[in-house]
Amino acid sequence: MDLTLIIRIASVGLIVAILQQILAKIGREEYGMLIVLAGIVVILMMLIPELLRLLETVQSVLPI
Repeated sequence: MDLTLIIRIASVGLIVAILQQILAKIGREEYGMLIVLAGIVVILMMLIPELLRLLETVQSVLPI
């Protein structure tokens, strides 16, 4: 796992948190929730290739 992946996840989380706070301040909590859900989806999409690589490594070590 790269350090760049951790930095990208942290930056997405920071952007999502800032946008959610801004939307909450102006009374648009429902849009803030959509931003949070979109952030979760983006982070999961970034993690799926890493999880697949982990699964392949586990399968190569342990014959399943």
